[in-house]
Amino acid sequence: MIDVDVLIVGGGIIGCSAARELSKFNLNVVLMEKETDICSGQSKANTAIIHGGYDAKPGTLKARYNVRGNRMFGRLCKELDVPLRWNTSLVLAFSEKDVPQLEALRQQGIRNGVTGLSIIGRDEINRREPHVSKKTVAALLSKQSGILSPFKFTIANAENAAENGVVFHRNAEVFGIKREESKWIVKSTIGTFRAKAVLNCAGVYTDTFNNQVSAVRYEILPRRGQYYLLDKKYAKQFHASIFQLPTHMGKGTVISPTVDGTVLVGPTAEDIMNRDDTRTTVEGLKKVFSSGKKIWEELPLQDAIKSFAGVRAHCNQNDFILGEAPDAPFFFNALGVESPGLTAAPAIALDLARQVSERLHATCKMDFQPFHHSIPTFEGMREKQKRRICTEHPGDEVIVCQCEGVTRWEIREAIRRPVGARTIDGIKRRVRAGMGSCQARLCAIQINEILEEELTSTFAHTALKFK
Repeated sequence: MIDVDVLIVGGGIIGCSAARELSKFNLNVVLMEKETDICSGQSKANTAIIHGGYDAKPGTLKARYNVRGNRMFGRLCKELDVPLRWNTSLVLAFSEKDVPQLEALRQQGIRNGVTGLSIIGRDEINRREPHVSKKTVAALLSKQSGILSPFKFTIANAENAAENGVVFHRNAEVFGIKREESKWIVKSTIGTFRAKAVLNCAGVYTDTFNNQVSAVRYEILPRRGQYYLLDKKYAKQFHASIFQLPTHMGKGTVISPTVDGTVLVGPTAEDIMNRDDTRTTVEGLKKVFSSGKKIWEELPLQDAIKSFAGVRAHCNQNDFILGEAPDAPFFFNALGVESPGLTAAPAIALDLARQVSERLHATCKMDFQPFHHSIPTFEGMREKQKRRICTEHPGDEVIVCQCEGVTRWEIREAIRRPVGARTIDGIKRRVRAGMGSCQARLCAIQINEILEEELTSTFAHTALKFK
């Protein structure tokens, strides 16, 4: 039995952000993730957009946390060294009869506390985004919308949390939680933990854990979204993230640039039974293409380098369920966090950490280190840094991923970091090796060799240390 103060279930953007916030306190915090790496669920498969906050229904937690979270990203991305671009967004109307819906969205945003909203006409749309459909008659412009890498943001939070004392366990699936003698007994594939408090950030499985401990039950309705990713040659086609008018199923298909230079098209919104079904389907991808062509009539499907899908945790309450369960003391939920979950994550994490720390009467750390440094690209280094790496690590300046220009040194650094990569996908998400046009067809073998070499060395060192 391992005793901890706080046990976080789930290593997505909410779990990792909350881990960082909790690392500001004198608490023994452990995060459990069932997959081989953090950021392996809906946190890695979304539109990567910081939403302005006009879409959520006024008075909901989605609306409140969207607006609060949006305002936190500027500071956080500076502290965590994560690229962020405030690129604006547009919601398009394709007929005059739809313009009142744009105005209704604008008024809703104003009620939510959003600033920088306006309705623009065809001429201004042409000036800003000349590649959108000629059928567009008007658009809602949101100046407070942005883009960032959701996996780099999640990983940066995790690394900074680890640097400040949080312990991360991967391949650690939690399968049972129960209350015993004022503590939570958490059973997992790596052993049994006894925690003063549990933070439930398990994505599509949050209802499972809540319903094990509370009579106030919820249901997660898995909703799959499928996407296309277009080659970097289209990086300058769009400046803003381009939406259509939303429906009851969500914000609809969007065409958006990414901070890495690609273009994202999607998602669909399909209610499914299997929470882990992240397959793409012919029918689903056809919907992405046909819907995307409404925005971009010349949508170049032939230059799609990847299709993928994610499953979001839609709650039957149609809102976030946050905070301490009413009949389960010291059990805290981040349940039903779907879009705008990425945008809301910093504010959700801050509030949950405050609630947990107050309930545990935790004191603030005097030595918390807020600043994190991401892995620099070899190409972007100063010559002095390059020479040092060439001297200390001969051969590591060699480029492994030709599409993205990623060197052996960057791949090794991704593995050696706190909460480092353990898979090819983990390396992709940290340094983009294998993310380019060929999708790792040319570099996968070399990446795998480096992984094997580094992990063998790490495990051998660990075994020697504890011998």
